[in-house]
Amino acid sequence: MKKLSWFNKFIFLLNSFFATLLLLSYALPYVFPRSFPTLSVFSLSVPILITLNIVFLCYWVLRFKKQFLLSFIILLAGYGHLKAFYRFSGNDQVKREAGVLSVMSFNVRHFNVYKWIPDDDVDQKIIDFVREESPDVVCFQDFHKDKESAFKDYPYHHYVYKQKNNSNGNAVFSKYPIINKGVLDFPSKGNNGMYVDIVKAQDTVRVYNIHLESHRINPDKEALTKQNSERLFKRIGNTFALQQTQAEMVAVHKKGCRYKKIICGDFNNTASSNIFKLIRGDMKDTFEEQGSGLGRTFVFKFFPLRIDFILVDEGLEVLSHKNYDQKLSDHYPVKSDIGL
Repeated sequence: MKKLSWFNKFIFLLNSFFATLLLLSYALPYVFPRSFPTLSVFSLSVPILITLNIVFLCYWVLRFKKQFLLSFIILLAGYGHLKAFYRFSGNDQVKREAGVLSVMSFNVRHFNVYKWIPDDDVDQKIIDFVREESPDVVCFQDFHKDKESAFKDYPYHHYVYKQKNNSNGNAVFSKYPIINKGVLDFPSKGNNGMYVDIVKAQDTVRVYNIHLESHRINPDKEALTKQNSERLFKRIGNTFALQQTQAEMVAVHKKGCRYKKIICGDFNNTASSNIFKLIRGDMKDTFEEQGSGLGRTFVFKFFPLRIDFILVDEGLEVLSHKNYDQKLSDHYPVKSDIGL
């Protein structure tokens, strides 16, 4: 430190602060939101902390200073978190074969029925996009009832709406027979979980489609005043606590299934959270296996968020993972090719 200028000493002080926060964040997957709702909110900041430490690392390396070791060691210690945040290489294309099932997950935000995106044909663009990509199974969150007949290429389907008079819910479309289906019935006003058992050739696989509790926060409209920030912080903490109950329901339900399992959905939380850890268990994250880049799945103007996932059992092979950049919703679709 003695050889550093006053400016670099200040930079290293900031570096130490954010490196410490990142180190502490590694414990967040073990923090239960119901017990520590406020602390759990910091799981959303992990991508920022990783990015800042990478910036500090590059800063010191370019100046040939040994201070780079601080962020380097802490990033290395959290390699699992880094892998969930960014992958340098992966595979996003697989030749369709008999033993491969392609699965897409997409929160379509009601097919833009409320005109959040100022285009008149967003709903048709979504339909055309799915038709062009032609996955074997499509899991929709925030599905709108009016589009039940839009996907004629899929003879098998299952819809779940929270209430009988509700037009919004989850849907699964499949090119292969659905022999069983059900609902998880989350304690929520609008969000829910569902599952289908799909048969392809001699293989039966269970596909879960889950949509965990939403934050209902619009970053473009929420003013970040001190009073409002405190209110938002508390609201997110309460949402995380409810997500924990929903995640526990998924974890218990999947244990009772004898088939290989695939879990798709909008978790409304990151891979650094206890919520994700509860649902994932010993399953594989398709992005970590075959993804590339940041893996952003949510349109957020401040930093990239990956809150939409496809998880598969250890006995299944992840052949590819693709993140799309079509802005047809506030979420980006993801797809994976899975060897049965």
